[in-house]
Amino acid sequence: MAPRAPMVAARLLALFASQALVAAAARAEEQAPPDAKEAPSTGLPSVPGLEWRFHLDATWGTFGFVHSLYTNPRPDQPSGDLTDNWFEGSIKPGLSASYTRVGELYGKISAVGERTYGTPPTLVGDAASSFQLDDLYVGWRSGKLLGMGENALDFTVGRTQYRLGQGFLIWDGTAEGGTRGGFWTNARNAFGFASVGRFKAGAHTVEAFYLVKDELPEAATGSKLLGFNYELSLGRATTLGATYLRGFAHAAQQREGMNVYNLRASTSPIAALPGLSFEGEYAREHNGSALDATGWTIQAGYEIPIAWTPRISYRFAFFQGDDPATSKSEAFDAWFMGASDWGTWWQGEIAGEYFISNSNLLSHQVRLHLAPSEKLGTGLIFYRFLFDKPAALGPAVTSRDVAWELDWYADWKANDHFTVSLIAAFASPGEGVAQAYGRTQDLWYGMIFAAYNY
Repeated sequence: MAPRAPMVAARLLALFASQALVAAAARAEEQAPPDAKEAPSTGLPSVPGLEWRFHLDATWGTFGFVHSLYTNPRPDQPSGDLTDNWFEGSIKPGLSASYTRVGELYGKISAVGERTYGTPPTLVGDAASSFQLDDLYVGWRSGKLLGMGENALDFTVGRTQYRLGQGFLIWDGTAEGGTRGGFWTNARNAFGFASVGRFKAGAHTVEAFYLVKDELPEAATGSKLLGFNYELSLGRATTLGATYLRGFAHAAQQREGMNVYNLRASTSPIAALPGLSFEGEYAREHNGSALDATGWTIQAGYEIPIAWTPRISYRFAFFQGDDPATSKSEAFDAWFMGASDWGTWWQGEIAGEYFISNSNLLSHQVRLHLAPSEKLGTGLIFYRFLFDKPAALGPAVTSRDVAWELDWYADWKANDHFTVSLIAAFASPGEGVAQAYGRTQDLWYGMIFAAYNY
């Protein structure tokens, strides 16, 4: 990564300079007389009950491996240089509106331009850029109109997001990387088409939805989901959920006709220990004689009420692998999973991002999170990865040992709009990876990522 250091330093200097200018402007605004502050005009039609809002998200990041993802030696570099460095940037302008005369009619439009450049490895997708729609939807929610509680009914249709639980099965509606760029940034999240209906009465929430994944043109499978979801909130401490999904895809795809049954629970059961929490999730996938697979996870965590509010947690996750000795597949399909936090559900900044998936995998995760201030969060995450069925990768693979990994992360919220994230990670491949991919050298990885949100 050394050859990129001057460029990275220059970009970071520009970033921090821009933050300083924003902070200075904010202080000047605070010192201005009260009557000098006026809400900025959008320049759009002013109608009673109609509210407009502009949005702007922008990101830039630099990523690098000291030892790349290639087998050793690297095929295109006989000298033994195993470094990889690349950059990603994105910008996402948007406009949303809501009209609150009869319930609330709302909608949003946004588009994303993103680019991957530098010298990315082939897995990331080589240098690529794209510009396309992300959000484009309309919806209606009942507000207090029905006398059944706030927003008892809510309907949305178009290109929009839909997320289930912590992203174990459904979170991200758009595929990135490849010819689109933005492999890690993942600035687009809306499904290619989504229709979501929601009814909420007290502690009960019922949803019906239809989701069409916006896939990469070069990797299209026609994946779609029809789903029904129920959630029960028992106060602030406990939430239970149950979901049925019906999968659709191109005829040759295993997803066509798949049934998925999902159960979820999260709870903090002891009032005297509000920092003690438990989570669990289970999914079974069945498709006649073609597929029968399971995946599940369980987690326990405790946040200690002292300085820096340390939180320590342990999580075990199991994603079944295919048994080559049977006629049907047992390989778990993670569908549209995504990241609601560091480690969920891209497991590991090296392994989960670049060379393993949530199938044929067992993982142990131990995490320590610290909050030294309201603006700074940091922590360490340790992983141990194992294959469920090593033989699924070929008869030469006999070891279950995939890798162990240690990640350090830090998120600094410079102000209300700017956030900077840092990652340093180390992974040591196990015997199973050496047998399957010929990789024995350790991997070192780093990332600097800045995000602006308005």
